[in-house]
Amino acid sequence: MDSRTHDHLIFEAHRKSTGASYLLWFFLGFLGAHRFYLGRTGSAVAQLLLCLSVIGIIPLAIWWLVDAFRIPDMVRDENMKTIDMLRGGKAREREQSLAKAQPDEREPRLTSPAPEAPSVDPRVEEIRAMRRR
Repeated sequence: MDSRTHDHLIFEAHRKSTGASYLLWFFLGFLGAHRFYLGRTGSAVAQLLLCLSVIGIIPLAIWWLVDAFRIPDMVRDENMKTIDMLRGGKAREREQSLAKAQPDEREPRLTSPAPEAPSVDPRVEEIRAMRRR
């Protein structure tokens, strides 16, 4: 088994699902189950403690509704952490350096883009192949 296949298998084993997160959010969201699933243990414990107090129910209900809109970003962040783990942190560093760069420091888009590093996810490779056509 080559390293790319090995990395892909590791990614699939650690990948978090948006659907599973929403199911946990809907049925056990007041207990913070979706946050435990997404690796956000600190805020999950806070939700669990708020659930146990009578006063905490109102802020928890607002937090629960806000999480409905934040789940896709939390899943994306958790999956990016897995990819960073596989690549040794290079993907996140490049993303942050491009975000911090001034508009005149970024690469001009008039020239052809630099070749991108192969992705762990085969769906990304399919999208890149479609863009090249």
